[in-house]
Amino acid sequence: MMLIKIMFPDELQLRVDRVELKDGRMVISATSISKESICPHCGTAKLDRKHCVWYHPTGSTINSSRLDRKNRPVSGCLSLTLLCILGPTAVGKTELALRIATRIGGEIVSVDSRQIYCQMDVGTAKPTPEQLKIVPHHMINCVMPDEPFSAADYQKGADEAIRQISQRGSVPMLVGGSGMYFRALVDGLFDGPQADPALRQRLRQEADELGVQHLYERLEAIDPEAAEKIHHNDLLRIIRALEVYEKTGKRISELRQQWGSGKSRYELVVFGLTRPRHELYQRIEKRVDQMMAEGLLDEARSLSGYARDLHSMKCLGYKELFSFLDGQCDLDEAVQLVKQNTRRYAKRQLTWFRKDSRIEWIDLSACSEPADVIIEKMEREIGGKI
Repeated sequence: MMLIKIMFPDELQLRVDRVELKDGRMVISATSISKESICPHCGTAKLDRKHCVWYHPTGSTINSSRLDRKNRPVSGCLSLTLLCILGPTAVGKTELALRIATRIGGEIVSVDSRQIYCQMDVGTAKPTPEQLKIVPHHMINCVMPDEPFSAADYQKGADEAIRQISQRGSVPMLVGGSGMYFRALVDGLFDGPQADPALRQRLRQEADELGVQHLYERLEAIDPEAAEKIHHNDLLRIIRALEVYEKTGKRISELRQQWGSGKSRYELVVFGLTRPRHELYQRIEKRVDQMMAEGLLDEARSLSGYARDLHSMKCLGYKELFSFLDGQCDLDEAVQLVKQNTRRYAKRQLTWFRKDSRIEWIDLSACSEPADVIIEKMEREIGGKI
């Protein structure tokens, strides 16, 4: 026989209706008999916030959960603390995240702006079918390459994935390297103007007539800080930055400085993975060679029917191989360009993430058991074993 003592605040009066075991977990159903404890937001009764315990007065399962930014519980959550594993491309996020997920019952929410596209598997380093069988993944293969997908779309889809993961009693894990998507999800979207189709069309027409470089130089004059972070051929983001300025009179870099200054939308345990630069660059070169061996060129060839100015077609690994397929360079030059651009991208990722003080960094070359470090920190944060 096992005696379990459950402590509740004195002001909260409960009648325990049922105690049972389900799937190896103790489930307690209870009913509130104290009206003053009812949460005004959602009709649930609030227990001890320190221990993150909530229950529903209808007699549903007592669950441990976190509050969202409006102090409301997410129904069915065992924990709304998100375990986040971030870092540059090729650093080793996937392998480590899989090891951790299998140990703690986690499900992975991809934080990758390229893995959202269907038909682009090799070049975006999506999890393999075998890996998907081991650990469920979310926010991959969301749209076709010619379909639009914004940070707002990502936020909405990831929120829903996290809700479903929590309802299943699993641990939501954010894993990836897209700083924009990460901040959109955990900090919310910055307060920018709605898209203006007419203005965007005018700017696209300017780009067609005068070249993308013309718009980029205008952005450099208006907002050099934003221009420094946007590739000179990234027409989509160049247009958005110019659109924000024309609609508001404010630079997009100014708005982003205010972004995330409030409370995070979730409770977070955030780790950033890194390696010495020479080691990371070696891993990048090895990964590109492996992608080529696994059929990246054939994958790029299969996408040749899509317009080259689509955002998806400008992803690393594809745009360089399109240059080869279009006869603009030989294959060796294209592969070397993939490696060079990927190194530059990794450097930009690290620059972005290092500005986030919430991230605890782990040098994978110096840490023998990073999974243990991460799991122990997570358990300290939630106050118990996962």
